[in-house]
Amino acid sequence: MAKKKAFALRVNEDMLKAIEKWAADEFRSTNGQIEWMLMHSLKAAKREPKNSKKNPKNST
Repeated sequence: MAKKKAFALRVNEDMLKAIEKWAADEFRSTNGQIEWMLMHSLKAAKREPKNSKKNPKNST
């Protein structure tokens, strides 16, 4: 598993509530949902990290 780095993220309150609801619907933590959303966007743009293709946990 890749090392994770923490950083602060400022998000509009309504957007955060929507993400929290989506995360609950998917049985994920809010942080896990944001990570999933970011990876999904990276894959869609064909910009995913090179090592993520080898990690089956990251497949969607």
